[in-house]
Amino acid sequence: MELFPPPAGRHLCVQADPDDFFPERVTAASTAYAKALCVRCPSQPECLQQALARREEYGVWGGLDEKERRSLRRKTRAAGTT
Repeated sequence: MELFPPPAGRHLCVQADPDDFFPERVTAASTAYAKALCVRCPSQPECLQQALARREEYGVWGGLDEKERRSLRRKTRAAGTT
């Protein structure tokens, strides 16, 4: 069961190679293509929200890689927001 059902047909990532979203080493260069797709994707806000809710540990989701999502969660907790 998915936490939030994805909007059908709206995800640009389904047209891309999954390796672009799940690189072996996370660097600015290795995630650039995936993040560029996310910026143009109409599902980006929902995708990021879902990834944060599910605490996705790997890959680019909603335009952020795992390090960026961890940082965002820390900042959110520090600000007292859930």
